[in-house]
Amino acid sequence: MTRTFEPGQFVTVFRSRLIADADPRYESLDDELRDRARRLGGLVDVKSFAADDGERVTIVTFEDRESHDRWASDPVHRDAQQLGRDGVYAEYSIQVGECCHASRFDRGTSVAPPAPPSA
Repeated sequence: MTRTFEPGQFVTVFRSRLIADADPRYESLDDELRDRARRLGGLVDVKSFAADDGERVTIVTFEDRESHDRWASDPVHRDAQQLGRDGVYAEYSIQVGECCHASRFDRGTSVAPPAPPSA
């Protein structure tokens, strides 16, 4: 699915590392929070990645400041943040910015999925 990224949207970059014995509720809670963010409105896109060194990065794009702030102050989201501090994250950082430029290239053909790692 192609997402439309535009100036004026708000982008959050959430970088984190989990503790060794992270609360097992984390994975299911992550899915629930994404669904909740969609229901609150204004969510454009969410992508998460994990690096080989254990750092995790989630990039969240909202339509505007209002939808970002609605999510940031949501009580369920705030409770999840506390769970993260209490039993999930060893460390995290958050950066929020307004998109001032967006461009896109689309060759118009399907992109092949990455090759599986060699055994």
